[in-house]
Amino acid sequence: MFSKLLIANRGEIACRVAVTARRLGIRTVAIYSDVDAHAKHVSLCDEAVAIGGSTPAESYLNWERIVLAAKSSGAQAIHPGYGFLSENEAFASACQKAGLVFVGPPPAAIRAMGLKAESKRLMEQADVPLVPGYHGADQDARMLLHEADRIGYPVLIKASAGGGGKGMRVVSRREEFEAALASCQREGLQGFGDAAVLIEKYVQRPRHIEIQVFADQHGNFVYLFERDCSVQRRHQKVLEEAPAPGLSEAMRQQMGLAAVAAARAVGYVGAGTVEFIVEQKGEVSGLPIARSEGAQGQAAPDRTHMSFFFMEMNTRLQVEHPVTEAITGLDLVEWQLRVAAGEPLPLQQEQLRMSGHAIEARICAENPDKQFLPATGHLHTYVMPPCQEFSLGAVRVDSGVRQGDVISPFYDSMVAKLIVHGDTRDQALARLDAALAATRIVGLSTNVQFLRHILQSPSFAQANLDTALIPREEAVLFHQERVGFEWAVAAVVADILRTEQDGKKEAWVDPWARRDSWCAFGVGQRHFEFEFQGQALSVLLQFQRDGTLQLQTNAGTKAFSYRTEGDHLALALDDMRLTAEVIWHAQVAHVFTPMGATQLLLRDVLAHEVQAQANGAGLTAPMPGKLASFSVQPGQAVSKGQVLAVMEAMKMEHTIVAPEDGWVTELLYQPGDQVAEGAELLKLANKPADSG
Repeated sequence: MFSKLLIANRGEIACRVAVTARRLGIRTVAIYSDVDAHAKHVSLCDEAVAIGGSTPAESYLNWERIVLAAKSSGAQAIHPGYGFLSENEAFASACQKAGLVFVGPPPAAIRAMGLKAESKRLMEQADVPLVPGYHGADQDARMLLHEADRIGYPVLIKASAGGGGKGMRVVSRREEFEAALASCQREGLQGFGDAAVLIEKYVQRPRHIEIQVFADQHGNFVYLFERDCSVQRRHQKVLEEAPAPGLSEAMRQQMGLAAVAAARAVGYVGAGTVEFIVEQKGEVSGLPIARSEGAQGQAAPDRTHMSFFFMEMNTRLQVEHPVTEAITGLDLVEWQLRVAAGEPLPLQQEQLRMSGHAIEARICAENPDKQFLPATGHLHTYVMPPCQEFSLGAVRVDSGVRQGDVISPFYDSMVAKLIVHGDTRDQALARLDAALAATRIVGLSTNVQFLRHILQSPSFAQANLDTALIPREEAVLFHQERVGFEWAVAAVVADILRTEQDGKKEAWVDPWARRDSWCAFGVGQRHFEFEFQGQALSVLLQFQRDGTLQLQTNAGTKAFSYRTEGDHLALALDDMRLTAEVIWHAQVAHVFTPMGATQLLLRDVLAHEVQAQANGAGLTAPMPGKLASFSVQPGQAVSKGQVLAVMEAMKMEHTIVAPEDGWVTELLYQPGDQVAEGAELLKLANKPADSG
């Protein structure tokens, strides 16, 4: 085993690798960009080397600097994590030439599986089932359109060198093909340096099931069962679980053997994941689905009419590897390091067992109600549920940030991974919902409440899984306010009263100066002005002469009381009870309850109200990022909904569309410019500028 390891990554995966390496007695070296100088992964490692820059191209994708950093630090091996350079053949080759151990597969395997078209040809030769499609070298646009027509719509265009949902578009009609192709080629070129695409039949109501494989340098291969990654948005995974609900033991074995055959076909070594798309024939055709006992004793759909097709192989560790660790009790990073050091696999196939059920939720800085718009900013409050980090227990948190850190626009939006394990799927689901309910993140938008909505949706709860689950359950997932205004007000008023009470240090207070609205005669009253869901509302708190409180809102007047239980408030409105926690950030109260979370703005009734000025009705940058392109020119007429510009932020493209019909009068930036959030990108007028 080597004694020093450089981790060529950042964030939670760098922290994850560092902890296992320390347990094995391996010293670690971190690398960091300018914006990551004080990041968590830097402090977790024994040494750290600055590689400069802020963008990925300047830092974590600059493999020449990374190799030099490894050599200068005395590291003997490099762990690439996932993303960035983890599937870069040139980087793996450079490590070998420099005498460094690359903790991953041989460069030839990366090359073979990195190009999707080439991997499809190899899988066909290895008798691994494939989705009908075109994987050829001819990339002429007219020929690609012809192939799409031949395959039949809907089709899926995918960047051949892509991954993570980037460079991928579903095309439902022939008329949409040209624009979708151009977008995929642009994302493929910018994200992976290759504009080549492949085209496949888009399987209706598919499940995304992947098999974890491992191979050593001695010719041993195993599969560590499967993960269901069907719940996705923008072709990126949101929730992952293991084992896959409703998968029969026979099909599990078939998929496992097919995955091993795929790995053998390219001479694979190390950890890898073979991804399959699973067609649910019985469900698509409307056939009744029988019920059977799931692998862990819970009822699960018996989908005996399922068939599977090879999609791609990720030649690295996956983001969702913790769910496999949870059901097997294994440390996959340790396996990676041992295999890279030349050791044989710790276990053979017949020795592998799985126990219970595990689910992982990706907590991201984004606003699901605004089409998953990425968010940036400070983590004013960052409190995760109690757990032992990286343990294989019931609740686990993998995170690369701490309270006070900044989520920047330069990298992806994932803040943390929350993983739970239970004896059954139902138990794991309940534990995950409770863990999400205990999560406190204030300072920027996250998808925490959205994740809870998914868990509580009928489809997910019943394991009726496919990649269209999110749009299918749209009515119960988006724009949900589970905490009503009345409870939000009760929590905030109670928190204000508690804070005022805690702040009193004198034994006696002049009754005429008391802030509880004490008066000699009648009923004391206190007014509050709030803004909730964009609506201004008034609240009246009444202090009765018998010492009781009444809260008057737009929902009526109710008896109100509260008591403090640590950081929580036990609230009562008439005969209803609820616990809540309030965290303030500026004038906004963030209210957390078991049923969900919400926000309430406390308005200063003595201040003059300032109306926000219109900012161009969608013509401003929705987040910090780079302007990729304009689709219009000054003087051009545009229609409502027409694409005007494309921005890049957090590894994704975001389109800016016209809010109404008009004319373009001015473009305010050049393609390639970095723009700040809220910056006006272009100007529109209701009529031509020279029409008088």
